[in-house]
Amino acid sequence: MAWRVPIGEDALQVRFWGVRGSTCASGPQFVEFGGHTPCVEVRCGSRLFVVDAGTGIAPLGAELGHTAPDEIDILFSHLHLDHVGGLPFFKPSVLGRQRVIRTHCGNMDGQNAEEALDRLFAPPIFPITLDHLPARFEHRGFHAGEPLEWSDGAVVETIPLNHPGGATGFRFRHGGRSFCYISDVEHSEPWPDPGLSRFIEGSDLVLYDGMFSEAEYSTCKGWGHSTWQKGVELCQASGVKALAIFHLYPGHSDSVLKGVEAEMQHIMPSAFIARERQAFSFPTQSEDTVEQRLAAVVPAE
Repeated sequence: MAWRVPIGEDALQVRFWGVRGSTCASGPQFVEFGGHTPCVEVRCGSRLFVVDAGTGIAPLGAELGHTAPDEIDILFSHLHLDHVGGLPFFKPSVLGRQRVIRTHCGNMDGQNAEEALDRLFAPPIFPITLDHLPARFEHRGFHAGEPLEWSDGAVVETIPLNHPGGATGFRFRHGGRSFCYISDVEHSEPWPDPGLSRFIEGSDLVLYDGMFSEAEYSTCKGWGHSTWQKGVELCQASGVKALAIFHLYPGHSDSVLKGVEAEMQHIMPSAFIARERQAFSFPTQSEDTVEQRLAAVVPAE
C-alpha cells in the first residue's frame, strides 16, 4: 500500500520508525507493518524531535547520517526497555564529537534518565557506556504535565499517562497543526478520560496505544496498555481528524492487523494501523487544501 505524502518545507511532519510494543517482531508475516520497537520522528519545520529510542531509532539514524543536526532532542515517553533499547545504535551519536544529544524524561518525579541509562548501558549487560560514544549526551528531567520549552521558542506540551511507573504523552504544534503521541496508556473509568480528551482535542493526528484487542485485554488489565476500540472512542469524542494505532502487539501478524484496520475504519474511516516508515506532512493552515488534508491520512490505491 502506497501513501501519499504532501511535502511542505514549513510543514509539521511525522514519520514512524518503530511501531511494535514490548519486543521486536520478525518474519515473513510481519512485513507490511514492520517489527521495530517505538521511535517516531517529528519535524516542526526544520526542527527535529525524536520520540522514544526503541530499535526503530537505528534506521532513523542511518537515514539521517551526516545530515543530522548538531543538537538532537530525544523525548522519552518512559524508560521501559522497548523505548530505550536502540539508543546506543543511533548513528548520529558516533559521527561527530561536536554533536549534543539531549534526552528528556518526565515520568520520574523530575529526575532525568542518566542514572537509569548508565545502569542499562554498562557491563556486564552492555559492553560500553554512553559516554564512550563520540557525541555528548545531556539528560534533562521534568514533571509530566509541564510544557517543554527551548531557547528558540519551540514548545512541546506534555501529559502524564496511566502506565506502571508512569509515562508521558506529547503534543506538538506547528503552523496551526498538531500531532499527539499517546503511547503506553491504559484506559480508565470513566472513558474517555476528560483530561486526556482535552489534551488531544482537535489534533490532526493522534498516535495511540492499541496493543491489545478487547478479548486480549481482559487477561492483561494492569499492564498499562489499551485497545483500538478505546482509541476510537477517545478520538471521536475529542474531534481528532485521524487516529493511528501504535505499540502493536508483537504476535499480531500482517493479516491480523489488516483485519483490525478494516474493522476500525467501518467506525472511523480516518483511523488506521501505524506502519513502519509511514510518513505524513501537515502544511500550515494557510497552505492547506482539502486534497492535502485527505492525502495525509487516506491511503492511495
